[in-house]
Amino acid sequence: MEMNRQDAKDAKRREPSQELDRLVYAVIGAAIEVHRVLGPGFLEEVYKQALIIEFLARGIPYECEKSVTVTYKGQEVGTSRLDFFVANCLIVELKSVQNLAPIHEAQVISYLKITNSPLALLINFNVHLLKDGIKRIILSS
Repeated sequence: MEMNRQDAKDAKRREPSQELDRLVYAVIGAAIEVHRVLGPGFLEEVYKQALIIEFLARGIPYECEKSVTVTYKGQEVGTSRLDFFVANCLIVELKSVQNLAPIHEAQVISYLKITNSPLALLINFNVHLLKDGIKRIILSS
């Protein structure tokens, strides 16, 4: 199947910038260091606190447990909480579970929609190799 010009433009709009890619690389590096030191088996909160230390050490700008407003047809219906909102553009959602479930990805997609962010990382620390626990999620149109 060939890609026409409009498809190419749409794909380019969905792809994150080089700056965002560098930020993702830095966040993944921080998460790998946390996992290398702690390993699997702890509660999510332990990894969150360790990641805060690593973000500070690496100069990665973040907000932890950022509250976001959920609206329905223009009316506020509640709030939700992001584990990390990095540099006002990258959502980082942490898990420490046996296996990621479809609901975990759905949660992150909802966060992307309400924040209008281009990209999220869903990171499950309860794995032998962290690369197997990282899922990069781009909101498609």
